[in-house]
Amino acid sequence: MHANGHRDDTASKIGMWLFIFTEMLLFAGLFIVYSVYRYRNPVAFHLAAEELSTFFGTLNTVILLISSMTVAMSLTAIRKGDNKHTMLLLGITILLALAFLVNKYFEWGAKIEHGLVPGSETLKELGHGDTLFFGLYFFMTGLHAFHIIIGIIILSVVLHFVRKGRITSDNFVFLENGGLYWHLVDVIWIFLFPLFYLIT
Repeated sequence: MHANGHRDDTASKIGMWLFIFTEMLLFAGLFIVYSVYRYRNPVAFHLAAEELSTFFGTLNTVILLISSMTVAMSLTAIRKGDNKHTMLLLGITILLALAFLVNKYFEWGAKIEHGLVPGSETLKELGHGDTLFFGLYFFMTGLHAFHIIIGIIILSVVLHFVRKGRITSDNFVFLENGGLYWHLVDVIWIFLFPLFYLIT
C-alpha cells in the first residue's frame, strides 16, 4: 500500500503470475534434463528409483494437497470477514508444510546413511546412471524444499498481517498472492512425485 492509501492489486497479481511463470520455466527445464538422462540411462534410473520410499512420497503428496485446500479455504474465510478461521487455516497450512519438511529430513537422512548421495563411494561403485539419478533427486527435491521454506515464511507473514488487521475482507491481495505461491509449490511436487517415486 502506498503512502496515499492507493493499492494497485492488479499489478500485484500480474507480478505474482509473472514470478510463477518464471519458476515453472525453471522446473520445466529441470524436468527436461531429467527426461533426457532417464532416456539415456533407463536401467540405472529404474533400479535407483526403487531405492526411494513410495510411502514417504505418497504421504508428502497427501500433505501438500491438504495444505493447498486449507490455504484456499483461508481465502474464502477472509472474503467472508472471518479472521479467526482465516488464521486457523493458515496455521494448519504452515504446520502441514513443516510436516512435509520433517518427512523429507528423515527420507534424505536414510539415503545419506546408505551412501546414496552425490560424491559418495557407494554411488561411484554403482555407476554413472545412479549418480545422475540421485544428483537430480537431491537437487530437484532440495530446490522444492527451499520453496517450501520460502512459502512458510510468506504464509507466516500473511498470518501476522491478518492478526494485526492489515489483511481484511476488502484488502486480501497479499493472502491471495501467498496462496498462489503455495499452489505453485504443490503443482511442482505433483510433477516431482511421479518422476522420482512412481516411474520405476
